[in-house]
Amino acid sequence: MGLSTPSLFVVATPIGNLGDMVPRAIEVLQSVSLVAAEDTRHSRQLLKHFDISVRLQAYHDHSNDADLDGVLAILRGGGSVALVSDAGTPLISDPGYRLVDAALSEGFAVVPIPGPCAMVAALSVSGLPSNRFIFEGFLAAKQHGRLQQLQALQREPRTLLFYEAPHRLLASLQDMQEVFGGERRVTLARELTKLFETVKRLPLAELCEWVAADSNQQRGECVLVVEGYAGDGQKISAEALQALTVLTEELPLKQAAALAAKISGAKKNALYKYALENLQ
Repeated sequence: MGLSTPSLFVVATPIGNLGDMVPRAIEVLQSVSLVAAEDTRHSRQLLKHFDISVRLQAYHDHSNDADLDGVLAILRGGGSVALVSDAGTPLISDPGYRLVDAALSEGFAVVPIPGPCAMVAALSVSGLPSNRFIFEGFLAAKQHGRLQQLQALQREPRTLLFYEAPHRLLASLQDMQEVFGGERRVTLARELTKLFETVKRLPLAELCEWVAADSNQQRGECVLVVEGYAGDGQKISAEALQALTVLTEELPLKQAAALAAKISGAKKNALYKYALENLQ
């Protein structure tokens, strides 16, 4: 699809290293009538780096119908528009869905300009199964909401991907440990393509300790790639279930599972999962 036809270009931009900007993205950004940007200040610096002079307009989660109509007016007038986010591929936990939907509904061409995506980059280096996976975006900011989301995913067999804010990273990992168990493997991909890039895969219990011990790991952009559910790995004996049932009547689930594990020799994580699903 050429620029002679009014088109909305969905343009991926670097997630850190500016060397990841693809030549086709530069060509498109140089040629469109308007760049609709999540943050014009951020995108202006990017365009300046590549010596691109083009009109910028903000388009983000809080844009109203008038903002949307202003972008569509360019297309209606025969021009083309590039949609960019602050980093990576637009619409992947970024604004833009309404604009793409409206452009398609009015019959305009919508053209992807592929490039960097933090989710895909993290998955590719996670060492976890990548043939089947689901992307959950950001977890809820408050613990109650996070736990509900994680509990709904507890037995999901596909690899799970999350974005997380650095100031909530440790709390989210601790909630994952509570719900998924300490043995579930997770890869933390932090500051991908940037100077302090980190890729660390550990069982959840160990990853929580590692992140807690190093405040530098609680900075920057974070992607969490979580191993899918593979079963409890053992049957729970009648003795263990009896102990667990009695203890949960007097103790919080986590403490009851830990004590029942000591009494019976069963795995604490398996008992805790059973209690979550059957004894609440």
